[in-house]
Amino acid sequence: MVMTPEAKVKKKVVAILKEAGAYYFYPVTGGYGHSGVPDIVACYKGMFIGIECKAGKNKPTPLQNKNLKAIAEAGGIATVINEDNIEDVKKYLG
Repeated sequence: MVMTPEAKVKKKVVAILKEAGAYYFYPVTGGYGHSGVPDIVACYKGMFIGIECKAGKNKPTPLQNKNLKAIAEAGGIATVINEDNIEDVKKYLG
């Protein structure tokens, strides 16, 4: 099975979260789920973290940006991670 570039980013982010001992999950969208929710939702030392994973030049959709903004406004960490800034996840867990 060939892994998409975005799936590779998600795998690296999850490895960092696991190493730190963070709680995380992949939210289900559609059906009863909530569209535009970040790819990975995590909690670490009481901090709520929403991580939208992208690959290459891909950017979040307007709905994804709306959800990231709502997370930040509620006091959580909301971030977009790609191949170039994966190490930023460690900063949030610092």
